[in-house]
Amino acid sequence: MFFLKKIIAQFLAPTSVCLEVMIAGMILLLFTRRQRMGKFVVTLGIGIFTLLSYPAIPRMLVRPLEHRCQPLFLSTAPNTTNDTAALAARWIVVLGGGHITDPKIPVTSQLSYASLARTIEAIRLHRRIPGSKLIVSGGKVFDVHAEAETMANMAQELGVRPEDVVLESESQNTADEAQLIKPIVGNDAFILVTSAIHMPRSMALFEKLGMRPIPAPTDYAAPERQALSPGDFFPSPGSLSDSHRALHEYLGIIWSWLRRQI
Repeated sequence: MFFLKKIIAQFLAPTSVCLEVMIAGMILLLFTRRQRMGKFVVTLGIGIFTLLSYPAIPRMLVRPLEHRCQPLFLSTAPNTTNDTAALAARWIVVLGGGHITDPKIPVTSQLSYASLARTIEAIRLHRRIPGSKLIVSGGKVFDVHAEAETMANMAQELGVRPEDVVLESESQNTADEAQLIKPIVGNDAFILVTSAIHMPRSMALFEKLGMRPIPAPTDYAAPERQALSPGDFFPSPGSLSDSHRALHEYLGIIWSWLRRQI
């Protein structure tokens, strides 16, 4: 089921869908007499690809997810309920977001951008909360080493003591992470660190199990811009990537709901 889900997800990715639609249109044009239909389908594929590549569209998709939970600043004078609860938290859980094992490059380059941002945010919060411990989470998903091991190495490289790091290295997805972290944290409230776009689904999965996560979103894909730039008016690979991440999350939420995990 795990591998089947991953394969289906690739076919439903925006770039794959656009390519599939355009190929279908080309088949109609080249091998059938349905020329008008073929032209329409090719045009549809190009149109979807273009829309998803412009910054405005992914921002519309991303922001409802990213702004569901407020960031956790942990100021010296707590002014929110989450700040107060977080300062008393014993655990800081950071979810994996992808990695690759390559001993020839620094550990900072072995983590994906998402995992790197999550780990750094978790370390920032750990330093603000005396006595807290990091739980780094992520198993061997298409790699020879668990992601939790790479995240732990990263944390220790940045000065976190080995005794302050707990590894959860068996999970393959977010639902697994919730199941495997529950025995570690028990009934304690804990800080949950993941990408802002991933936070709504993560919170729902953990809360469904009766856990008490305090959201600490990071790795924002669509922050509020203070000024326009020329790139805002042109398609870009980054915008297409943001569209992919947003649609992946919406599909993940639907899948988790269908499986009654949220």
